[in-house]
Amino acid sequence: MSRQLTLDLTTPPAHSRADFLPAAANAAAMAALDQPQGWPQGRMLLIGPEGAGKTHLAAFWAAENGARRVKAAALRPEAADHLAAEGGALVIEDADRAGRAAGAEQALFHLWNLCGARDCLLLLTARHAPRDWGLVLPDLRSRMDAMPQVRLGPPDEALMAAVLVKLFADRQLAVSAGLIDWLVLRMDRDLGQARRLVAALDRAAMAQKGPVTRRLAAALLDNPVRADA
Repeated sequence: MSRQLTLDLTTPPAHSRADFLPAAANAAAMAALDQPQGWPQGRMLLIGPEGAGKTHLAAFWAAENGARRVKAAALRPEAADHLAAEGGALVIEDADRAGRAAGAEQALFHLWNLCGARDCLLLLTARHAPRDWGLVLPDLRSRMDAMPQVRLGPPDEALMAAVLVKLFADRQLAVSAGLIDWLVLRMDRDLGQARRLVAALDRAAMAQKGPVTRRLAAALLDNPVRADA
């Protein structure tokens, strides 16, 4: 029996400020990012779990502040000099992965010093506090530990519902408000799980040539392995 070929026809997630979903869980982070002039030494570390909105916040902050964006795992010492512009801004995403990438720790250390010397704003994002990054360089570890931090809190039901609506809309999937409410009551307060579940529902609906239904959602919620695949 032939199976339906599933193609990824999703549109890229919208990452403008207008598309961000403000809530109590992200209010402190929004306020901190909107006042970079108040950052100690022009540096800030944004911490939050998977799917909490770090990439979205970093994207529109970078756009509004003319900042370059780079993944920590891609950092190399020889490229550090051109990333820190005089009077500019820089975003380093997934900084918690610097400890597992060759050369990334040295590059991050250089960028810390260069940004300070050049009055360049530095925003880092990470899932965990620096003590859990597995950093080897003592000087870098001490600087990361002392860096000012702001955290994204756990989502409430209203934010979970709004995120689900946005995730389905990003994939051009029409679902009922009743299904959104049903999902919110049965899911963990985990925005990463929400992202994976919506992706899995999209794949399953395309494979079955049908809509996203409560029955389909229930099957994936009962089988988290399939939903996370």
